[in-house]
Amino acid sequence: MNSAARIEAFLEMMSAERGAAENTLSSYRRDLEDASAGIGGGLAAATSTDIRTYLDDIAARGFAATSQARKLSAIRQFFKFLYAEGLRGDDPTGTLDSPKKGRPLPKTMSEADTGRLLDRATQEAIDPSLNDDDSLAALRLHALVEVLYATGLRVSELVSLPVTVAQRDDRFFMVRGKGNKERMVPLSAKARTAMRTWLAARAAVPALADSPFLFPAASENGYLSRQVFARELKGLAARAGIAAAKISPHVLRHAFASHLLQNGADLRAVQQLLGHADISTTQIYTHVLEERLVRLVNDHHPLAD
Repeated sequence: MNSAARIEAFLEMMSAERGAAENTLSSYRRDLEDASAGIGGGLAAATSTDIRTYLDDIAARGFAATSQARKLSAIRQFFKFLYAEGLRGDDPTGTLDSPKKGRPLPKTMSEADTGRLLDRATQEAIDPSLNDDDSLAALRLHALVEVLYATGLRVSELVSLPVTVAQRDDRFFMVRGKGNKERMVPLSAKARTAMRTWLAARAAVPALADSPFLFPAASENGYLSRQVFARELKGLAARAGIAAAKISPHVLRHAFASHLLQNGADLRAVQQLLGHADISTTQIYTHVLEERLVRLVNDHHPLAD
């Protein structure tokens, strides 16, 4: 079996066993095929020296440390697969160090700004001066932002929620995230109220009423696009007096996590709520925990200034 065939076998495993998304598979394919083309004799037969030389070459070509690390991660996964399947008796990536890269802190919002954003959404949702179309859009946006901040969902998970989430009116619901994995997320009372109000308005519009999605739209997949929600969210921020450049659905997801940690939540619990497979992904919020510990000592230690 040559390198190309083994790469195909690896991608089939990632799809069938791990539920990898199309974008993830495409990224793995690009990285592995690029590595195979850059290594004499193909990737499947590569030695540690071959892979190190390839990594040095892409570094010399100007690839960022993050890109180098991503490519090495794909190569590691590939050789783990070959070793597990008995197609290689060793793992040549075992002695390779990952390229050093700084991890930028996630953009987030203060609790005060988040409160202003949600208050503005609430005011617009009950504004009697809006026409029917604008009122419907305001009710939808109110439900979207309340649910996003209450749950920390990924934007793709949020816009594709099934309508049954609102119909059940439960304090928790299950969401299917990356890798086709399910997790439980809580709903605040405000989020449930906003969803119920949106559900009632949605039911009065024949074009929306029968959709299986909570936020239906005339799109190819039948639900609101991420881009439309992001645009509406920026407009809401501007009307709330918050710089639109500072906000996106992802920023609101980060605010959910940061505010939980600031107020005493456990990092593992936040990992589960965000749907991170690995705690290392959640550790980008370590700075929040450090600030909390400093505040704890300064406020409660008997010898603190």
